Amino acid sequence: MTLANHRARTGRSPAGRRRRRLRTAMAAVMCTSALLAGGAAEPAAAASATDPTAATAAHLDRIRGDRDRLRAFLHDMPKGADLHNHLSGAASTELLMGFAAHDGLCIEEGSLRAVRPPCAPGARPASDAGRDREFRRRILRAWSMQDFVPGRETGHDHFFATFGKFEAATAGHTGEMLSEVADKAAAQHQFYLETMVSPDEDDVAALARTARPGDSPERLLERMTAGDGLHRLVERTRKQTDRAMAAFRTASRCNTSAPHPGCALPVRFITQVERSAPPAQVFAQLLLGFELTRQDERFVSVNLVAPEDGPVALRDYDLHMRMLESLHARYPATHITLHAGELAPGLVQPEDLRFHIRQAVLTGHAERIGHGVDARWEDDPEDLQRTLADRHVLVEVPLTSNDQILDVSGSRHPFAFYRAHHVPVALATDDEGVSRSDITTEYQRATTTYGLDYRTLKDLARTSLEYAFLPGRSLWTSRDGFTPVPQCARDLPGDRHPSAGCARLLAASPKAQAEWRQEKAFTAFERPYAAARS
Repeated sequence: MTLANHRARTGRSPAGRRRRRLRTAMAAVMCTSALLAGGAAEPAAAASATDPTAATAAHLDRIRGDRDRLRAFLHDMPKGADLHNHLSGAASTELLMGFAAHDGLCIEEGSLRAVRPPCAPGARPASDAGRDREFRRRILRAWSMQDFVPGRETGHDHFFATFGKFEAATAGHTGEMLSEVADKAAAQHQFYLETMVSPDEDDVAALARTARPGDSPERLLERMTAGDGLHRLVERTRKQTDRAMAAFRTASRCNTSAPHPGCALPVRFITQVERSAPPAQVFAQLLLGFELTRQDERFVSVNLVAPEDGPVALRDYDLHMRMLESLHARYPATHITLHAGELAPGLVQPEDLRFHIRQAVLTGHAERIGHGVDARWEDDPEDLQRTLADRHVLVEVPLTSNDQILDVSGSRHPFAFYRAHHVPVALATDDEGVSRSDITTEYQRATTTYGLDYRTLKDLARTSLEYAFLPGRSLWTSRDGFTPVPQCARDLPGDRHPSAGCARLLAASPKAQAEWRQEKAFTAFERPYAAARS
């Protein structure tokens, strides 16, 4: 045997080392897929030191009782995408306070609401917060959940009231808010961001005025698409988005030699629709959102927002689902994600807990559900779980928000219920600025509350990208596991130089590109733990 042949057979040649790395990486992928399929996995402590995933899992098991080390581990771990966040609620309160001061806004002393100048009696300049620490602290607590203790005001009421208090401060600052939120996501090792934004209400109102009392969703569609009002509204919204993205790139220094980390993050928008508005206004906002997804690739979906327990939201819930059904028939390619089941016993009457999630899926054509907290109170909850699992409907789970707003956490939260029934779930932040949270906190909360192991956390991160509304083919053969597609089956996940077939797939698919970047990040993240055990 020649020396070259000996090296090739023992893995000491470059080709041999590559084959060994590939076998190790693919073994880790197969182990993860077995877990998803319900198969038994080798305990982390007994796993081979050559398996990077197993070595990383063993490290997590050793540190899970150490809060600070666990936080550091989860911060550095790749965490997919944040699929459920509202841009204005995701921006930090400190950033919004800075906008208020810069724009010369006033703060009402009683409500602590930001208002346009001049400052009337009982209001003072927002800039005073830079000199008056107590005033600053009061604004911070009023505009977020910082130091909040339930009493005369519930967590639900305080949370939702914050948006009206800081709304004026967000005007004209979409790009700067996006800069901060994207940077935070990238810094916490996420690879994609979908964020919810609202269209200009004045422009939408003009389109809504074409409606007549008693119009059905179908008739509303006819009226609002008859003239050029929708076209003009879409064009104005796209130009506003152009300006916002230019401001984002300026704030993040994207065209300089020192760009912010968020510049490399794919960002898409979801049009959020105020479900407490009059029906014609809701339909006009929905129609704008659907049309934007057809004309502008930056917009990928629509969503109904505002408290689901509000009187108008409850009264019109069925109507809103029928609106979505009508629009889905006209725009079948538009993705739909809906807040549904953000309810709990005592917040609404029992009958309002019985159907929201199911109707959002069956009538509203939702591909993803935000919150879904009341799942166990719906009619026939086991059948609902089968429906969600069979249809591959993802549930976006913001654990901190659900605790703060609904006082639902731990065993009362359906997170484990969904997972036990093989319903796909992804962790999300909802409003990390208001909540004073971040995606790492959500992963840490899930890990400590539900005893999640590393492979499960890795699957959650992969699932979030798999269900992202990015175009193109997935890196994975199916949504029920994480086995690479045939074009990439022989490639080391995340390799800088994929094979020709895999490279073609990646070049044609923004979704596969994001998933490939995450696999590359997992390889780098796990390498030190594998080396420590070898």
